Amino acid sequence: MTDQAAPAPLISRSLFAFAIFYGGMVCIAGVLGNKQVGLGPLSAIGPLLGLGPLAVEAGIFAFLMLVITSSAVAELHGRQTANRLVIIGFVPLLISLLLTLVVLGLPAAHDMDPARLSAFDTIMRGTPRIWLGGILAYGISTLLNVSIFSRLKGSEGSKLLWLRSAVASALSQIVDTLIFISIAFYGVFPIGSLLVGQMAAKVVLSLILVPPLIYAMVAIGRKLDSPAR
Repeated sequence: MTDQAAPAPLISRSLFAFAIFYGGMVCIAGVLGNKQVGLGPLSAIGPLLGLGPLAVEAGIFAFLMLVITSSAVAELHGRQTANRLVIIGFVPLLISLLLTLVVLGLPAAHDMDPARLSAFDTIMRGTPRIWLGGILAYGISTLLNVSIFSRLKGSEGSKLLWLRSAVASALSQIVDTLIFISIAFYGVFPIGSLLVGQMAAKVVLSLILVPPLIYAMVAIGRKLDSPAR
């Protein structure tokens, strides 16, 4: 008998792993965004720009992982695959929002601690404008990140991964902030200083965190896809 080669997988191991990770980050980003966090020594950049100490909503860390993952997929599997990943990301995002509405609408158990119930409602309940802003900001900014990253790769080839990822992330974060804050809070209170502060903080984080993490993500993807020995 002759040995038959194992059939090629329908999806690469790296793409399978990254898609699962991506879906998790989509769902957790909105929950983490309920906490505002300072940036330690980086907060001092704010006063130099005429702003208060820089701070961001904690959801930015999950969102940066979305940017890094989609950029890594674009690097390893191409722009079209990365765009499909972003589009498919709407599925867990919308389903998690629908489940949130269902759970908020269900009556709480009679013996549930009122303080815990109040905290849950505070964290999970959002206005339609906040939800709409989050959905639109996610779709537009992540697709923009993939587009910028891929265009830079088209002109630079596979070189300067750190620069391509940092530029794409920083620009997409600016757009994300403009869309979300404008939709969610315009007319509720003055948003000028909030916009500038959030954009400055997110650009700083993009330039510092994204380059080393995307090198790690791409290396993991190549390791996963390397033939088993």
